Amino acid sequence: MINSRKIDDLLPVVQEKVRKFKALCEENDIDLLITSTYRDHESQNALYAKGRTAPGRRVTNAKGGQSWHNWRCAIDVVPLTNGKPNWNTKDPVWMKVGELGKEAGLEWAWEWKGPFKEMAHFQHTGGLTLADLQAGKTIG
Repeated sequence: MINSRKIDDLLPVVQEKVRKFKALCEENDIDLLITSTYRDHESQNALYAKGRTAPGRRVTNAKGGQSWHNWRCAIDVVPLTNGKPNWNTKDPVWMKVGELGKEAGLEWAWEWKGPFKEMAHFQHTGGLTLADLQAGKTIG
């Protein structure tokens, strides 16, 4: 089961954007922790089970193969405050993190339409859909 935090486990084009994102955060005195990059299907299915068939609250609506993490295109992050994860999404630092992620060329899941928005999730799709990736198309 793989749930990586390594930038090197992402697609090269995504690695470039994530490194720019991290650099922009550093320039703005934001210490950013990447909590997830690539996840294999088994790890994704384990997350999907939370709040359904496993203890915990629901954290995703995506099964294995239905998450951008499974295709090496997404990251989850949390800003650190005094060295500790700051999950208080009402803290203005989160909006700054979102702005910097977008400036780096990433899509911010907080701006998605619909009920499942995530402040911690950023991705690069290259204009493709999950169906495109499942059909064998690649992000270059």
